[in-house]
Amino acid sequence: MDFVFHVFFPLLIVLALWAVYAIVRRTRERRSAWESGLTAQARVVRAWITVQMVNNVARRIQWHEYDFTTTSGLAVRFKESGGPPSRGAGDETLVYYAAGEPDKATASEPSPGKDMFQTVLSLVIIGVGIIICAKVMIQYW
Repeated sequence: MDFVFHVFFPLLIVLALWAVYAIVRRTRERRSAWESGLTAQARVVRAWITVQMVNNVARRIQWHEYDFTTTSGLAVRFKESGGPPSRGAGDETLVYYAAGEPDKATASEPSPGKDMFQTVLSLVIIGVGIIICAKVMIQYW
């Protein structure tokens, strides 16, 4: 039982903190791309679906790989999850990118309010999980 409290819970907290970092980083990348005002016409190189099993329920995640050229002539290719399932290889779409980081582009339509709501909700849920894990650890010790 000591293993759970001395190894498992601290590991869960570390993983949760990494998830917080990843969520905030990607939110900032998307916001930077949207606010830069730089856009380019991109081509979908390939589209595929991955399946995750969560509690015996299949969760399908749509992925796209995009190829575009920046205004300075730099060719960029990036992958992004999400997006419409109807978007297939060979389709063209508008992508948003920041001048300093074109590889962090996004093909998502600008929706900063929705994006921020999802980020805050995710952080609250993860924060509650961290608090519960910490409380259980403290009570055990």
